[in-house]
Amino acid sequence: LPMAFRGVNARRHIGLQHLSSLALAGRTLLGPMKSCKFIVDESTNQSTLISSAVRLIESLDLTSAAGQLLNETIQAQNKEFKTGMSTLLFLVGAWSNAVLECLQQNVPVSAIVSVMAEGLNSCCERVQCLQISIQDVNKELCSSSVRPNAFKSKACQVGRDSLLNPQIFLYVQKEISAPEVIPVNPCSDQEDDCNFNKCLVSPLASFGSVASLVKPAGDKSTSVTSGSGVIASSCNKQKLTHSRYFSTLGRSHFSSQQGNFQGYHSGQSADPCDCCGLEHLAMTLSHGNQTSMKLLQSIAAYQQERAECSGSSQLNTAEIVTCCLLGLPESYSCVSPGFVTLVSQEQASVIKYLEDKPLRILLMDGDLTEQYRHLGFNRPCNVRTILEHPGLQGGSAGDWWLSSVLDILMSFEVNLVLVKGNVCENLMERCIANTILVIASVTRDVLCAFGEVTSAQPVTYLTQLNASCVGSGAEVELWKACDGRAMDLGEHVPVRIKARGIPLLTAVLTTAVASKMQLIEDQFWTSVYRLHHALNDKKVFLGGGAVELLCLSHIQMLAEQSLQPANKNAVEEFHNPWLASATEYKSVVLQALASGWKQYLSVVMCNAAKAASELEACTSVDDHLKKAAACGSPSAYILREFRRGDLLRGGSGPFADHREGLKVYDNVTAKTEAWRRALDLVLLVLQTDAEIITGPKRNQLLNSHVSNEFRFL
Repeated sequence: LPMAFRGVNARRHIGLQHLSSLALAGRTLLGPMKSCKFIVDESTNQSTLISSAVRLIESLDLTSAAGQLLNETIQAQNKEFKTGMSTLLFLVGAWSNAVLECLQQNVPVSAIVSVMAEGLNSCCERVQCLQISIQDVNKELCSSSVRPNAFKSKACQVGRDSLLNPQIFLYVQKEISAPEVIPVNPCSDQEDDCNFNKCLVSPLASFGSVASLVKPAGDKSTSVTSGSGVIASSCNKQKLTHSRYFSTLGRSHFSSQQGNFQGYHSGQSADPCDCCGLEHLAMTLSHGNQTSMKLLQSIAAYQQERAECSGSSQLNTAEIVTCCLLGLPESYSCVSPGFVTLVSQEQASVIKYLEDKPLRILLMDGDLTEQYRHLGFNRPCNVRTILEHPGLQGGSAGDWWLSSVLDILMSFEVNLVLVKGNVCENLMERCIANTILVIASVTRDVLCAFGEVTSAQPVTYLTQLNASCVGSGAEVELWKACDGRAMDLGEHVPVRIKARGIPLLTAVLTTAVASKMQLIEDQFWTSVYRLHHALNDKKVFLGGGAVELLCLSHIQMLAEQSLQPANKNAVEEFHNPWLASATEYKSVVLQALASGWKQYLSVVMCNAAKAASELEACTSVDDHLKKAAACGSPSAYILREFRRGDLLRGGSGPFADHREGLKVYDNVTAKTEAWRRALDLVLLVLQTDAEIITGPKRNQLLNSHVSNEFRFL
């Protein structure tokens, strides 16, 4: 090898050192039992509680080039997956230290780049055996949660053909009174609140799938679901023996008892044995986040019921929005149909006037201000405007614009305006005076949802408005908590906007601690996108450190094989001819790569209190590696330990308070992309540092052998 690649002083690789120091701040954010951090804003002295690598990086001083690259890499991972950023951040630090150790041992930069890149590719191929399809996950979860004699009624034996019969009945058996019969009307377009009836989700029943309750004809399997339509306990006041859909009469019956219900209450229990389908999968992907899990189970149950009419089984994130309410206990968090948002006290008075009235709705795809112009608008050159409104008599041009906008809205009898961007404050005041409700900062997904069900068409400027652009059928009301009370949060009031048939769901997130609000919202969206990506991939990884342990075992095996020149398997494992002259460095580089996985497992165990120290965690990992090697098949050993629930278990864990043996799963694409992005960043910084030290011409040979392009640039 050229001498230019030998003896590079590791102390001069400033970029790698910066990556290592920045990543060190995120060690406690790794794993399901992460330790949150307080970020203090020096300008306002306000603190925010975070548990995400994205929020951490946004708060750090990233003046260095390496810090900027790290920020771009984490933002790219967050934009695409919304999960895996903490793993990415930790591996960047671990592998930066590993590369620095290789440089201290005078390992050529080219060998580090090639061996590490090929080693990670080999790991990604090896861990494919630990992937499990979503169908197999559901079968395993449901079969493991069967309770004997759960269904004793013959009414449970209902075939698929019976579901098409409109005369199917929903039996509601009470302890004292005679059974009550409620007819069922499949896929009935009733009021959305009826799908979230509190009576059907008692504290003894969890958020089960209504769809999976009735078995198809010929299906002899036994399964138990809960939630809407299941026997939850012998002491339950109301027992639903079987159900498929909620009928008009059934909904009216329960509505008369419970009133206008806003959504599933987050305080209700979610027993692992009672969930099936998307709800149970959401539990295994929640990684111990109870509040987000229960909200997501509610959303999954609702969307799964609607999906039976549309034939789709995916989690539609475009139909999910959040509303953060500060000042209420966290037990008030729930899922509410429609769009829940915050308005001022003045707007609340307008809502009280418009309540229970059908509204004409207008959608604005932009700002509702006088100076707003759409993206790409270019003013004509060499034109000077002397007077934009020649006919203006007295007053200012702004007053004329306000009057014209108000005239347009009143001429089309618009009661409700949803604006994607900002709204002029003076216009807002005039609209309030004329009982017109204007909501600003509405996302595009919300505009599209209301456009589909109200036939409203978004416009960019009010001058484009015509009768066909105005929709109808929207309703607005003050948002009520699960106890039926409207909430007044001081300066802001939560309101709910709905329309018949709208699929939009709002996760209402509540807390009494201001610094915790951002944390709760981040955790919720992480849970949502974990389930979303799992359904898109149609497969998941075994969780609990199983994948990383197999990577560690595999890399160590390759390192041992590389020390045996006569063993051709070690050479065939890699396909880069450049490594033929760097065989002596393979073992060192592979061991350095493996050290990243070992540190990852050790820190996760320490954060989850499965080990008292990192030394004890490393000892536990080494013990598993020895047993896996003695077994002859590391993947078989890991799979067996995972099913037994003994993998990296140290007496306590993220699910210590829940049912023993609950499986944990991880996303496939998000996890592997986090690995690749982390290593790509480290190798890019290594290459840049080496180019600065040795010069671009001498480093040209290295550039030609970098195996992968850096996808985050």
